Amino acid sequence: EGGGDMAASAAGDAEDLCSPEVGELALLGLAPSAPSCPHGPALLFVKTSQGKKEGRRFYACSACRDRKDCNFFQWEDEKVSETRLAAREEYNRNHQPSFTHRQNVERYKNFLLLPLSKRRFCQECQQLLLPAEWEKHVDHQSLCGISTAQLQSPSQLLYPLENKKTNAQYLFADRSCQFLLDLIINLGFRRVLSVGTPRLHEMIQSKASQEDSRVRSLLLDIDFRYSQFYTEDEFCHYNMFNHHFFGGEVARETCRTFLYQDNGERVIMVTDPPFGGLVGALASSFKKLMSMWKEAEKGHSNQEMPVFWIFPYFFESRILDFFPSFSMMDYQVDYENHALYKHGKTGRRQSPVRIFTNLTPSMIVLPVEEGYRFCSICQRYVSSGNQHCEICNSCTSKDGRRWKHCVLCKKCVKPSWFHCNICNCCALQNHTCETIATGCFVCGKAGHKRSNCPSLSHT
Repeated sequence: EGGGDMAASAAGDAEDLCSPEVGELALLGLAPSAPSCPHGPALLFVKTSQGKKEGRRFYACSACRDRKDCNFFQWEDEKVSETRLAAREEYNRNHQPSFTHRQNVERYKNFLLLPLSKRRFCQECQQLLLPAEWEKHVDHQSLCGISTAQLQSPSQLLYPLENKKTNAQYLFADRSCQFLLDLIINLGFRRVLSVGTPRLHEMIQSKASQEDSRVRSLLLDIDFRYSQFYTEDEFCHYNMFNHHFFGGEVARETCRTFLYQDNGERVIMVTDPPFGGLVGALASSFKKLMSMWKEAEKGHSNQEMPVFWIFPYFFESRILDFFPSFSMMDYQVDYENHALYKHGKTGRRQSPVRIFTNLTPSMIVLPVEEGYRFCSICQRYVSSGNQHCEICNSCTSKDGRRWKHCVLCKKCVKPSWFHCNICNCCALQNHTCETIATGCFVCGKAGHKRSNCPSLSHT
């Protein structure tokens, strides 16, 4: 799943990707003739400086914002020699997984036939081992006696990939995962397109094997390790930053088939991207997945595929830029292996992660026993601290605390903020006025930081 520290987008890595001058990166999108790295087609960027014209355009890896993880770089107008192209193709081939998905499925079948005493998992290589492979891994630390229950919970068996900008595998806490699944079932959905949500996928898979559950899930994830545990109908190796199916047209068709609703079964997409990812790149991929659904659902051309996008509340304006039909729910999503994003009762201890959805807010029933209540005026469930403001005519809190209305700003603000007459807006009491007055580095306007500038990530 997603999870991660406050997203920094690509802007923070401008100096890594191009010249040492101070500047910002703007995402231009996925070009038709884009070169590829091991993570699929690269994205096109341009470096900009405040008050200056656009710089030179270049391609960089779609998934990795840190050059230590993938150092792919190419100027858009650069002529690449045949020798360099051949070397790049060789490099991309050498950085593919050792086994194909189909080979992993066969290996898994053979692994299940082994007695418990011979079931080993190499922790160093993150790989299920067959007896003939033990010798190669003799110096590696291994887990022995892998049970069927462990195989059905691979997210607990595998080490989380904790690179915050590429993978950021902070997994849903059981509380949030169970809530999401119950909500999905109660809303009448029977198919879940799980984009970067392995914990939710395995909970659905586990319930399907234990009871007469009609809910099915297809996991799309960049972490190829999951191919060791799921068939080609249950998992597709997928990069959500460039809508790339590593399995090619076969995998794309698997996804398309899954999205086709038969017997009246309804589909919902649930996605939990890394919080350090580019919102524009993610939105572009999600729109393409939604288009795939629309093509399958020929009779519902005016409808949108139902979506739960799980992301921090401070990205609300960015998400609404791309999806005006979405709204943010008050439910706080928790992660079991994240120090900050866990369930808390008050203030800063509360998780900032929310559910953005295009479903009618009144349909999303939040648990009363966890402090949520229904606001009859807003026609949606809100947290107990989110009090309705009569002036704004809305439950205005974003972070779970009770916000206060500022008459001068003509809106509700955080309780710790006070109106500053110099800045002509509300801010923390000990803020530096000069910093706020300068405004955003990219567009020069006040009210947002450069990493959240609306000018960025727009094609």
